[in-house]
Amino acid sequence: KPDTSEKNIQIQQGSETILLVDDEQTHRELGREVLSRFGYTVVTVPDGEGALDFFRKDKNWADLVILDLIMPGMGGMRCLKELLKENPLTKVLVASGYSIRGSSNDVIEAGAKAYISKPYNVKQMFKVVREVLDGD
Repeated sequence: KPDTSEKNIQIQQGSETILLVDDEQTHRELGREVLSRFGYTVVTVPDGEGALDFFRKDKNWADLVILDLIMPGMGGMRCLKELLKENPLTKVLVASGYSIRGSSNDVIEAGAKAYISKPYNVKQMFKVVREVLDGD
């Protein structure tokens, strides 16, 4: 019987560009460090307003946006909607440290491609990142 436990999941390298939006500096630094170690180019911003500023300069430069849901200011849900207004084909992965049982459906219905909980399980995060990047 094959072992399908998470410890045996192979992490696939990537070459895409990821915009990581999180108000917590430690999450931004850790995300950049881990993702870039596996080949991704990572740009980080601390809030939704910063994400939109970056995004509006060139709507096609980021292959994926990893967006924290709970942030001061604009907040993740509003930022998600604004990003998708700018470019409806944007691939957004929403992350949250809070249990959002009901609202995980809300973020998917609002246009996010996937949801992942924090603190990140690194192998699970890479699996979801690849699924979103490789999906339609």
